[in-house]
Amino acid sequence: WQARLNPLWPVPQIQNVVATANLACRLDLNHLSQHARNVEFNRNKFHAVIMRIRDPRTTTLVFASGRIVITGARSTESAHLAGRRHARAIQKCGYQTRFRDFQVQNFVGSAVCGFGVRLEGLAHQYYRSTSFEPEIFPGLVFRMVNPRVVCLVFANGKVVLTGAKSRDMVFEAWVNLFPMLLDYKL
Repeated sequence: WQARLNPLWPVPQIQNVVATANLACRLDLNHLSQHARNVEFNRNKFHAVIMRIRDPRTTTLVFASGRIVITGARSTESAHLAGRRHARAIQKCGYQTRFRDFQVQNFVGSAVCGFGVRLEGLAHQYYRSTSFEPEIFPGLVFRMVNPRVVCLVFANGKVVLTGAKSRDMVFEAWVNLFPMLLDYKL
């Protein structure tokens, strides 16, 4: 993708990295919610403790099984650091945690084309890969096969790329999508 990226094109920014890890111990969520800082827990709404930290600014869902889901990080490294910090906070509440099986699940990127896009024409041309129902959702959903990424394209030229398993997949999808968008420039 790097060889095909035109220097005049806008570059997508990574907005969110979602990762999972295992703490290798069972957790009492009521006890954790009473003894840890910056947590939310309402069993009637959701069966996980929501923990937040400021550096790196992330939110983590902590399940009773010991699985955690880290969201809001801007890179793999900051997601890993946030997971370790959350595990340490849980350890301070009296649990024997181990930080294991860290894995990035999803990268979300966004870009701005700098021009409007004719979504109807794009949907008509690529009808097998797209879904466009303006009465239900204002954006066009473009499902790429290679790389396997879902792109949300809006008429104002904003694009959200989601479902990527790596940072490179976000950029590969952008390099494939942007020439198509140029054909439907307003």
